[in-house]
Amino acid sequence: MHTPVLAGPALEWLGIREDGTYVDCTAGAGGHAELIAQRLSGGRLIALDRDSAAVDAARARLARFTNVTVLHRNYAELAEALASAGIDKVDGILLDAGLSSVQLDDPLRGFSFQQEGPLDMRMDTSHGPSAADLLAAADVRSLAQILKDYGDVGPARRIAARIIDRRDAGRLASTCDLAEAVSDALAFVRGTPDEVRTVFQAIRMAVNEELRWLRSGLEQAIDALAHQGRLVVIAFHSGEDRVVKNVFRDAARPSRELLPDGRVKQVIAPRLTVLTPKPVRPGDEEVRANPRSKSACLRAAERRREEGSA
Repeated sequence: MHTPVLAGPALEWLGIREDGTYVDCTAGAGGHAELIAQRLSGGRLIALDRDSAAVDAARARLARFTNVTVLHRNYAELAEALASAGIDKVDGILLDAGLSSVQLDDPLRGFSFQQEGPLDMRMDTSHGPSAADLLAAADVRSLAQILKDYGDVGPARRIAARIIDRRDAGRLASTCDLAEAVSDALAFVRGTPDEVRTVFQAIRMAVNEELRWLRSGLEQAIDALAHQGRLVVIAFHSGEDRVVKNVFRDAARPSRELLPDGRVKQVIAPRLTVLTPKPVRPGDEEVRANPRSKSACLRAAERRREEGSA
């Protein structure tokens, strides 16, 4: 059974009311969603996921809850999803930006470097180019930039060049081929280089445009929150956490609407209060029980009252 990461802190920071309305933007196998649903009595939960396999798994796990609706949606479609469900404002939103264990453990999805599989890596297998498509179109420069931007990979150009060489030789057809290309580029490293993991992470994030959709989803989530509604986000990568931190910071500051001539038309009050000045991280016990939680960090914020509202 999939173990949800930082489940205790996530529920605590959401501050769930039994009659409230909540959204799990990344249902996955339904771990977090199930814990939220258990705390509702008269409330409602909308669970979203862009992965059709995850939607099927979540629907099966949550079938006993009559107040839970699971939708096949990208969280960047949050506003549209809530409108279709007849919901205006919600009391809490959870967004877990990480890859689910269900996705990682299926070799046919191509997310893991530890299992032979196709170079797919799409979270929604019915839409968009795969990792194989991305790698087929890349040159050394563009691939190195992807590795830097999404994986913080140090020897990015060296690794990118080896991957492209292997592709041009017709030897880049599977996840194992990609992992071997990275290891070949760092042949002086004993064992499996950590860069294998970060290269897979970077390519996956680029294929799924994860940072772009994350920013869009966060902005829509802030707009969807009722007064004192909570937004809780779990990130696993420095780039993801940077996006969350910056969106929270900007929403917690006054902003200015300008006239065409540059003069200030109005000052817009802050929309959020940040509740976690520093990210919440898993304890040693959780990391021992679930090593995949090691890099997780949680941030939470609360919606402030809009000016002029009662």
